[in-house]
Amino acid sequence: MEQLNLDSFEEAYQILRRVVLPTNLIKSDFYSELTGNKVYLKPENLQLTGAYKIRGAYYKISTLPEEERKRGLITASAGNHAQGVAYAAREFGLPAIIVMPEATPWLKVNRTRNLGAEVILYGKVFDESAEKARELAEEKGYTYVHPFDDLAVATGQGSIAMEIVKELPTVDIILVPVGGGGLATGVSTLARMLNPKIRVIGVEPAGANCLEQSLKEGHVVTMDHVSTIADGTAVQTPGKKIFPYLQDNLDSVITIEDHELIGAFLDVLENHKLFVENSGLLTVAALKHLPEKNKKVVSILSGGNMDVITLASVVQNGLILRSRIFTISVRLPDIPGQLTKVSSVIAAQKGNIIKLEHNQFVSVNRNSSVELTITMEAFGEEHKQAIKEALAEAGFNPVERMPGSLY
Repeated sequence: MEQLNLDSFEEAYQILRRVVLPTNLIKSDFYSELTGNKVYLKPENLQLTGAYKIRGAYYKISTLPEEERKRGLITASAGNHAQGVAYAAREFGLPAIIVMPEATPWLKVNRTRNLGAEVILYGKVFDESAEKARELAEEKGYTYVHPFDDLAVATGQGSIAMEIVKELPTVDIILVPVGGGGLATGVSTLARMLNPKIRVIGVEPAGANCLEQSLKEGHVVTMDHVSTIADGTAVQTPGKKIFPYLQDNLDSVITIEDHELIGAFLDVLENHKLFVENSGLLTVAALKHLPEKNKKVVSILSGGNMDVITLASVVQNGLILRSRIFTISVRLPDIPGQLTKVSSVIAAQKGNIIKLEHNQFVSVNRNSSVELTITMEAFGEEHKQAIKEALAEAGFNPVERMPGSLY
């Protein structure tokens, strides 16, 4: 495949229709009201392997000559492409080896192994894993299936754009998450072929914005390091083969800070009952950055593979960020009844205490020798401030602290 073309996109769409699950658009009244646009979610987190990556992996493997398939497959992945390749390899009856970063969540590692692939944990970031996979491919003769810098893989990912346009022909803007750029390449290139008026905007984590930097420089740039909770898009270098397509077809790039993903997780979970991983939430967080109004916007939720430990951390930090959980400490005289007075003030303000620590050994002065640290639930920032003001008026002078673990 020398270039991306409409015939290949149509072929990929027809092949994948028999493989992938339908992920019909979900109209988001919540985000539509919040942003002033007509917002639709494309829930690829509900896909067979929990992410869109099955599309590119399956189509790529379907195009391989028999002799390349027989050599066995190898790839590198932060998790979602791994499962896509493992699933496709199983369907085609082929052995597969996946090299994954050492810090890959165990959920993704175990699911990849359960699909029949051999997993090798190597490297701190994807780029180091990819280098190892390349070495093994050359040494053992395996066929390397690149997670994003491959035109056939990008073609398979582009089937998402075909589905969006068929379901919503009048779409104005498509928001697509960016790691290495394969999904953005397929979606933006096909969208432009189908309707040049559609704007496709890439969304990257601010701590791994390799594509934004590359587009500014006019050539592929490698970042010294990446740091983001969006592990699926923590890539140092965008694809070289696909970069020209991104230059030609991607309209712009939005970068998102990690704290925005935490808020987006709570919003999507509470308002749409959808479980989406941090990388998949990039496009949701980007909705608030769009200056346009009254446009039909599709946000691609690229995946939903998040382990329980990460989930617990994101939920707790999200609640703290939204002031729905907070911690204060007060100093009390060491006499009976003080705890009851404090709790009565909080109860009167409808605060809900969820954790209490009572330390009698902070001072030898019995008039202020007890430190009470209270973690409680609130409805939000305004409610939190009301509780703190009520405690201050009662003479307790609360000092806000960073909450510890709730579990």
